[in-house]
Amino acid sequence: MGHCLILKSKIMLGDKHSRPKPLNIDEEQGIRVFYENKIQEVCRAFMFPHKIQATAITYFKRFYLLWSVMQHHPKNIMLTCVYSACKIEENHVSAEELGKGIQQDHQVILNNEMLVLQSLDFDLIIYTPYRAIEGFIHDMGDFCHATNGHPELLEELHRIAVSEADKVMLTDAPLLFPPGQLALAVLRRANSVRGVLDFDRYLHSMLSRQQSAHNIRELTDAFNAIDLLVKRVKILDDKELRHIARKLKSCQETGSQDDSKKEKKSKHKSKKSSHEKHPTVDVA
Repeated sequence: MGHCLILKSKIMLGDKHSRPKPLNIDEEQGIRVFYENKIQEVCRAFMFPHKIQATAITYFKRFYLLWSVMQHHPKNIMLTCVYSACKIEENHVSAEELGKGIQQDHQVILNNEMLVLQSLDFDLIIYTPYRAIEGFIHDMGDFCHATNGHPELLEELHRIAVSEADKVMLTDAPLLFPPGQLALAVLRRANSVRGVLDFDRYLHSMLSRQQSAHNIRELTDAFNAIDLLVKRVKILDDKELRHIARKLKSCQETGSQDDSKKEKKSKHKSKKSSHEKHPTVDVA
């Protein structure tokens, strides 16, 4: 009896040591950012509007608030998020067309669709900073004309702000701040490059006209927090990516094996239970 217990303990200990190490928090964050960046690349390749790109990334972020990348591979979820964003924004692209364009099996997209929608609790309307940027640019045009600013530079300010918004979408900011604050934060960053207008003066003017519940100090603190999140974004280099990809593959292979064992064990119990409840009679 004692020998059996020792042998069982050794087997369990060996199995424990043979299991791959799970990804840590930083590695999970890094691989998510990598695939969020891939979403942007896919959307640019298909020339989708920024609204679809931002919606897909927000779906992706919200999905992984519930799940780990070790449970569902982000490459597959990424594609389904892009497909779902196209549908909700009425930019009709078939799964076959999307899969063909990025050389992936379109069936993977469809297989994960219900999982993604359920994980989002079917709450699919997303408000992004890009439309807010356009609104503020229009408002800044009137402000520039009234204050001797440089309205001829607003188009370039808009372009830089959109580029900055793309960076913000790779952070947790879209889950933490409303679209209007994200838009103002990236416009402030863009204005620091081009100096189109007196931004603090514009904020005072805007708040006084809108009778906002926020004050300058609160908005400035929010902008600074968003800027800090952008600075902290880490883009994986090739070596780091390969290392994390290997760990992720090992974790998912182990998970698949465990699921397979549980399924076989469940079937075995079911058969045993069936034999006990319905004994067979030998009539030979």
